[in-house]
Amino acid sequence: MKKVLAILVFVFIGATGFAQNKNAKATIEVDGVCGMCKERIEKASIKAKGVKSASWDLDTHQLSLIYNETKTDLATIQQSIADSGHDTQDIKAEDAVYNEIDPCCKYRDQQVIDDHKQ
Repeated sequence: MKKVLAILVFVFIGATGFAQNKNAKATIEVDGVCGMCKERIEKASIKAKGVKSASWDLDTHQLSLIYNETKTDLATIQQSIADSGHDTQDIKAEDAVYNEIDPCCKYRDQQVIDDHKQ
C-alpha cells in the first residue's frame, strides 16, 4: 500500500510540473492612443521576465502575448505595463506615473483621443 501511495504522489507531482505552458498565449486590453504608446506598452511587456512576444494593436487596444507560465503570469505582466503609465483591463496605472508620459499619449484625455482619430 505504501508503494502505491508513493507512486501516486510521484505521478501527481510530475503531472503538476508539466501543467504550466512554456508558450502560453493571451490577449489583454491596454489603453493607448499612438505609436509611442505602442512602443512603450510592448517594451514594458517584454521587460516582464518570461515574456517572449508582445504585440499591441492601436485600433483594437489588444495586446497579444506569448509567455512562459513557469516564469511569469498575466498579473505580473499587467503590473509592468501599468508601471510604464498605461491602464490594462485589470490594473490602472498610478496617476503620478501616467502624468509622466508624453502629452500626446494622454489616453485618459478625450481631446487627445479625438486628436488622434483625425
